[in-house]
Amino acid sequence: MTSQIFRMGELFSGPGGMALGAKLAAESVDGIALRHVWANDYDLDTCGTYKKNILEPIYGMNSKLVTASADLPKSGGGIVHQNVHDLDIDGLGDIDGFAFGFPCNDYSLVGEWKGLKGTYGPLYSYGVGVLATKKPKWFVAENVSGLSGANEGKAFKQILEHLQNPTDDLHYRLVPHLYSFDDYGVPQRRRRIVIVGIREDQNVNFRVPSPELYKDIDVSAKTALTVPPLPVTAPNHEFARQSQRVMDRLSYLRPGENAFSPRALALMPKDLHINTKTTISSTYKRLEPEKPSYTVTGAGGGGSHMYHWVLDRSLTNREKARLQSFPDNFTFIGKKESVRKQVGMAVPVKGAEAIFTALFKSFAGIDYPCIDSNIELDKVLSLRIK
Repeated sequence: MTSQIFRMGELFSGPGGMALGAKLAAESVDGIALRHVWANDYDLDTCGTYKKNILEPIYGMNSKLVTASADLPKSGGGIVHQNVHDLDIDGLGDIDGFAFGFPCNDYSLVGEWKGLKGTYGPLYSYGVGVLATKKPKWFVAENVSGLSGANEGKAFKQILEHLQNPTDDLHYRLVPHLYSFDDYGVPQRRRRIVIVGIREDQNVNFRVPSPELYKDIDVSAKTALTVPPLPVTAPNHEFARQSQRVMDRLSYLRPGENAFSPRALALMPKDLHINTKTTISSTYKRLEPEKPSYTVTGAGGGGSHMYHWVLDRSLTNREKARLQSFPDNFTFIGKKESVRKQVGMAVPVKGAEAIFTALFKSFAGIDYPCIDSNIELDKVLSLRIK
């Protein structure tokens, strides 16, 4: 069988969850080969993580971490540490496929939810610029579930319109879908909108892969964190120093409970109560061992670090990486807080792998069980915004 070789580029790459998922998918689909040509992220530690785990295993020491796109190698992989506003998109190499998880801060349901009016909301436009300039055969774009409702639906409609038609003479067939990644082998309840686009001249139709393919995978938090057991020497497995006050508070919480659970509050001494008007459900929340974890996040103050179901402590970054389905040999670069951010902002590897496997099978002409998208594209595009 003649292989199709896809040269892939990424914007807002993060530490490599999307890239590793795509790599694993390509390795599993006959007739598909994948080559990472370039990637971009603004955070230096994140770029170091991507280089170490994605580029070096493929290209060895020929991979590059550079600060200007003009320095990217013509053959081999490179990752650009540069603010996307300063990135020379024209100077990046040609690609056949494109992935981007444009920053989700302004579309998240946690926070002010500024959408297109925020600092990060308009950053999707750089992905549109790549499509317009490089004209890849396919793309995969990822964002939070709150994207669909931002700015009364205006943001989602505008983004879909621009992705569908990056220029007047370039058209992509879109398949947006709200994925719950625990349905696809990820031990975490993480809901994300993923938009797959196929260039109009390609005789290929992408379909949403059926969760039935993954129904036999154990996605419980307990299995994720204990099978196999994590050695204390595992990378990024530093335990936080818990104060006695935090451990005392956790001691009153059962699996699945948080700091505001009525049963726990009734038993907990008043001095351990958290006095706040905002009661976020994940505050000091313990995992439920027999269920997928709640969503891993990359930032937050006291009580936001995720907590073991029975031990009176927060999870380590390595444990969170397991909940994000990163393999244990995937080493994150940077200090503990930097790694926390990288892990929380990443696309779960197994979730990305499921989507890319379906995409690559579509291009290889291999059938697979599928379901209808739960987002009606025509309905969103026909939405009348006042």
